[in-house]
This record gives sequence, C-alpha cells and structure tokens, in this order.
Amino acid sequence: MTTPPAVSEERLRERAVRRLKKRSDFYGHLLIFVLVNGFVVAIWALTSDGFFWPVFLIAAWGIGLIANAWDVYRSDPLSENRIQSEMHRLREQ
Repeated sequence: MTTPPAVSEERLRERAVRRLKKRSDFYGHLLIFVLVNGFVVAIWALTSDGFFWPVFLIAAWGIGLIANAWDVYRSDPLSENRIQSEMHRLREQ
C-alpha cells in the first residue's frame, strides 16, 4: 500500500507506533491466555477424570483473543477513498 504524499512523516510514525503497540499487546494477551489456560487444564488433569470443564474458560476467552487478533492483523485499513465512497453511498440513500 502506498501512502499519499499529504501524509506527513510524523503522522506515519504515530500510526506505525500505534500498530506496533497493538501487536505487542496482542502477544502479551496470547501469552497470558496460554499460561492461565494451561494452568487450569493442569488443575483439571490432576483433580478430575470427568467432564473437561476448562472448555468454558478457553472458549469464552478464546473469543476475546480472536477479536483482539482481528483488530491487530486485519489488513483492511480505512483509506480516504473508502471513506469518500461510503459518504457518497450514504448521500444517495
């Protein structure tokens, strides 16, 4: 993706820093997810042979993790062209 000439270096730097921060936060979230759920599964394995109850925690937290990943890695940034196109579509309604 090429950036329009009107985008300043400072604004581009701010955007890059924001994206890198989101990515770093996501990896922290993923690490905590794995550690906590691994601990919960270990508790289940040591105390029970019955129903795999950690599935509820894993599934619920997994939904949040997937939403976080979607926010970080989707390659669908808003561009001025898309914004203008949506504004035009809304005007015609």
